[in-house]
Amino acid sequence: MTRKLTKKATPQALPSTAANEHPQRKWFVAAGLALLLAIAGGLFLGSSSRAPAPSSPASLSPVSAADAALPANATYVGAQSCQTCHEPQFKAWSGSHHQLAMQEAKASTVLGDFANVKFRNNGVESTFFRRGDQFMVRTDGPDGKLADYEIRYTFGLYPLQQYLIPFPGGRYQTLPIAWDTRPKGEGGQRWFHLYPDQKIDHQDPLHWTGLYQNWALQCAECHSTNLRKGYDAASNTYRTTFSEINVACESCHGPASAHVDWARHAKPPYSAADDKGLPSLNSRWKEAWQFPSEGARFAARDHLADPAAMNSCAACHSRRSTLREGGKAGAPLEDTHRLAMLTAPNYHADGQQREEVYVWGSFLQSRMYQRGVTCMDCHDPHSQKLRAEGNALCTRCHNATEFDSPKHHQHSAGGKGAQCVTCHMPTQNYMVIHARQDHSMRVPRPDLSISLGSPNACTQCHSDRKPQWAASAMDKWYGKAWRERPQYGTTLHAGQTQGAAALPGLLDLAASPAAPAIIRATAATLAQAHVHPGALPAARALLHDADPSVRVAALGMIAPIDPLNRVLSASPLLSDPVLGVRIEAARVLADVPDAQIPEGRRAAREAALQEYVASLQQEADWPSGNVNLGNLRLRQGRMDEAAAAFERAIALDPGFAGAYVNLADAWRQQGHEAEAEKVLRRGLAVMPRDAHLHHALGLALTRQGKKAAALKEFVEAARLAPDNARYAYVQAIALHSAGKRDEALALLRRANQRHANDLDILAALFSMSREAGDRPAALIYAKQLAGIMPDNADLKRLVTELEGH
Repeated sequence: MTRKLTKKATPQALPSTAANEHPQRKWFVAAGLALLLAIAGGLFLGSSSRAPAPSSPASLSPVSAADAALPANATYVGAQSCQTCHEPQFKAWSGSHHQLAMQEAKASTVLGDFANVKFRNNGVESTFFRRGDQFMVRTDGPDGKLADYEIRYTFGLYPLQQYLIPFPGGRYQTLPIAWDTRPKGEGGQRWFHLYPDQKIDHQDPLHWTGLYQNWALQCAECHSTNLRKGYDAASNTYRTTFSEINVACESCHGPASAHVDWARHAKPPYSAADDKGLPSLNSRWKEAWQFPSEGARFAARDHLADPAAMNSCAACHSRRSTLREGGKAGAPLEDTHRLAMLTAPNYHADGQQREEVYVWGSFLQSRMYQRGVTCMDCHDPHSQKLRAEGNALCTRCHNATEFDSPKHHQHSAGGKGAQCVTCHMPTQNYMVIHARQDHSMRVPRPDLSISLGSPNACTQCHSDRKPQWAASAMDKWYGKAWRERPQYGTTLHAGQTQGAAALPGLLDLAASPAAPAIIRATAATLAQAHVHPGALPAARALLHDADPSVRVAALGMIAPIDPLNRVLSASPLLSDPVLGVRIEAARVLADVPDAQIPEGRRAAREAALQEYVASLQQEADWPSGNVNLGNLRLRQGRMDEAAAAFERAIALDPGFAGAYVNLADAWRQQGHEAEAEKVLRRGLAVMPRDAHLHHALGLALTRQGKKAAALKEFVEAARLAPDNARYAYVQAIALHSAGKRDEALALLRRANQRHANDLDILAALFSMSREAGDRPAALIYAKQLAGIMPDNADLKRLVTELEGH
């Protein structure tokens, strides 16, 4: 699987203490400077940029089986050890995309044209040529000057092949110019740039010599077997190792030494109960599915497959960050990684793929997954080929008479519109030419395109038509019942656009047993920004969910509440069987003193905290990993360590705005306002147009009593980020503090139109309107607040008082 390296696939960066640990909201907004000072805390908002030049020679080292010990003393033995007993599987794997995922660059593996071919992009002329047996490219280096670089490894196979170039410090950088391996008649057999519409020079964070195009950082984990990143933070270097250069048998099955030992001594007949030294990854794809009766519309599985098989696929076919290396084969994804939820910009409002999300998050939404379909039911795991071609694959489980006919698809038989995947798995190109199908396998919903702006397969194919046309056509074909099919897009979209008013719907969806787990986890994640004490029972219920991603999201929901309730809710999950849940519980409880943790839970808290720190150290080459470590140390009051972690993030990426913001917050918490200001101005010297830094500087100046200078920074932050409701709100408070109430009210009214149901904006409008003597306006805003929070007794009393005058 070839990946485009972008700064968007970073490990999740969590909010700083100041942003995430706020007291319960007060719904009476104090006017003026006092309020502005109350909100003048730090805020993490991620960004990314470039890394310093490496300094030592590069090397990649395959490791021996003895060096590759894993839990239970299992070791890696290599694919050749599997061939003797598993010849058909080995043969199918040979020549597959997995077997050729990464290779040494030589005449038999390099597919690109290196016959002194020149390629121009945005003013840079690169030349691909041979120097003896070496494959070379002359292109712009880290200083912007042309230089010769040796291609050491190939990366990927079809529809494109990328190339890795060694750099000092154990780094391998991915060239942004790739070879199109498709046939010439399909537009292939050419060099092309992965960022064709962007001007990327040596100062750009996505330049191929920079941090975010580093093989070990971004993509090595999924292209080799038993990959150990081997990053040393002190020297900022890598000693990356692997058992096999490609995706071999043990990438999915785990280290096989115990299995080989069993095979040496076992004699047929073999018992199904035998511990053969490897987890079973058999999906029983062929015999498990049967039509329950003649004429039945759908086949059914006789019993659910062991989830271990698909779990082995998930880690590399998903948008996620890494928690640890060397997890047990077949373990849940959340035991080794943290899955990205179905939120923007990665997904459209209804969960369809948008950015490159690598299938798993899409598949988890599907009805196929809910009915027990596994990856192996459709794909041979060894050859990666489909089990059948065209509609024959789908009609293994969908009655062909019912579904593979014009009465169902309403298109000419044999044409593109008659193919199941055209309507149910539309493609989107990533890496310019790689068309990937959306594995959520949904019924087209042009009606949602109208209301949510999400795409639909009909108008993706009929690009000259509007969603209304497609919806009308479906009404004629199928009646209007299709519009009533369950869908989650409306609720998730509200969660991202309707502010606190969306909370009841999000909580209902998160608790719905009919919704897929990833939908429920996404709903709980979106609810985190709007949680209040009244939502605590719903969050607590989700902490007991069977799915670990839901438990993780529920822990995020209780993060802002008081320590006592956090301890009562989260401490049992410190011993959760899934790593991702344990470390999230540890993060949520990191700032609670030992005396407030039940004595029987303290050891579990300490163990989970150590696991959390280890997961952050695993990502120490990511700026966001260092920011998360700094955030943890801030929560624990370990200010020197926090500052050091933020400084490491800045050293890795001087353009990572969140590191400056949180470093300034660390100084603020120690009472060193002048130092906080210096840090933020240092960041602005690198990123003068960064809204987050301007906003944070405004807060720092406010704390120093420099109101006029602060207001200028708030104005600039709001100008640079007009869609950020918080910045508009703070600018309005600063205006009010400067005695410009009318301007503040006008700004808040405009912001209220853009950001419906934002509690801060509504509360400020209420307070300032009442202060101005505009009782009717104050009543309107009080009612809006009460409608969003119907259980808030203070708001009810306010409305009653205002109505009584």
